Amino acid sequence: MNTHKTYTLKEATIKLMNYCAYQDRCHQDVEKKLFELRMIPEARQQIIHTLIQEDFLNEERFAQSFARGKFRIKKWGKLRIQQELKKRKISRFNITTALKEIDEEDYHETLSLLFEKRRDSLTEKNPVKLKKKIADYLLYRGWESHLIYEKLAEI
Repeated sequence: MNTHKTYTLKEATIKLMNYCAYQDRCHQDVEKKLFELRMIPEARQQIIHTLIQEDFLNEERFAQSFARGKFRIKKWGKLRIQQELKKRKISRFNITTALKEIDEEDYHETLSLLFEKRRDSLTEKNPVKLKKKIADYLLYRGWESHLIYEKLAEI
C-alpha cells in the first residue's frame, strides 16, 4: 500500500510560499516541487499564478541573486552562470540583466585571484603544461577564454 500525503490547494500554496520565501526560486524549481507534491496541472497553474501575483516567484530577481551568489561564493565566470541559468529555462533578457549585476572591476580581480591561487597550487615545471592546467581550471569555472589567455600571456 502506497500512501502519500495529499495537500489541499491552500495548504500547497502556503507550503510553496514558504519554499519561495526561504530562497529565491525559478519557475522550474517550483514546478518540480509541485510535481513532487502530486498536484494536478490545474492546481499547479493556479499556485504558480498566486506565487507570481504575491511576488514570491520572480524570475528576474532569481536570476540576479543566482548570478551574484555564484560569482561571489563559487567564483564562477559569466559563461558558467549563463549556462546554468539557461538550464533553468531563464529568458535571455533576464540572463543579460543578471550578468549586469557583476561589477567588471570585481570580475577581473576575482579572475586574477583565481589565476594566482591555481598557479601557486600547481607544482608543474613544464610551462606549457602549467598554462594548460590553469586554462582548463578557469575554463571549467566558466571564465571567458580571451581573458584567460591574456592572463596566461603574463607568465
